[in-house]
Amino acid sequence: MHGSKAFVADYADALAAALRGVEIARGVDAVLIPPIAYIGDLLGLVVDERWSVGAQNLHVETSGAFTGEISGAMIRDLGALWVLTGHSERRAYAAETAAEVASKTAAALHAGLKPIVCVGETLAQREAGQAEQVVRQQLAPVFEMVGAAGMESAAVAYEPVWAIGTGETATPEIAQAMHEVIRRELANLGEGLADAVPVLYGGSVKASNAAELFAQGDIDGALVGGASLDAQEFVAIVVAAAASSA
Repeated sequence: MHGSKAFVADYADALAAALRGVEIARGVDAVLIPPIAYIGDLLGLVVDERWSVGAQNLHVETSGAFTGEISGAMIRDLGALWVLTGHSERRAYAAETAAEVASKTAAALHAGLKPIVCVGETLAQREAGQAEQVVRQQLAPVFEMVGAAGMESAAVAYEPVWAIGTGETATPEIAQAMHEVIRRELANLGEGLADAVPVLYGGSVKASNAAELFAQGDIDGALVGGASLDAQEFVAIVVAAAASSA
């Protein structure tokens, strides 16, 4: 929940400046996911074809008496292509359950959006040895509801909640280990899914650690938090992703 109309305009200018002369390989997707209020503004300012826009949340219903909510159809109508489901802050602050996340993922697909399904364990769960179990339990309802066909149009993001704003750090090796788990779960769901579905890492990703993270075998990209508010920093992360895929 950051930004203003002025911030978006300045960000678009900074983004254009940071991208000037930068070569980003084909096949690398860069997505900006602002508060819903600024999707239209951002779409109107970011004209580079290599970039698209997404939303941070959606409602499970397509329309109705749900004051304050927004549907996938409305998000798509604005011109956005992606949407987050199950973000750690939504699970924590809005008490979203795994079943609700699955329903939102299905709603996103129904609206023609590409969901980024977020999963991850808390520090208490990791210290209790439950990290892998928690991630599997978060993925299972999504897989059951949308199936292999649905996941072909989705991405998965691993967010170790304990490594976001806590002072704790997830090493690239720890991140890689959980990405391997997610990759195996995708392989069990459907043939070819392990290779087809992007698996992203989202835990205090910065330009200074992006290359090391992307060097891991099962980390396809990043779900960037605070670092994305700095256009130059964000472009540096995108460049690191492009270099790792070259």
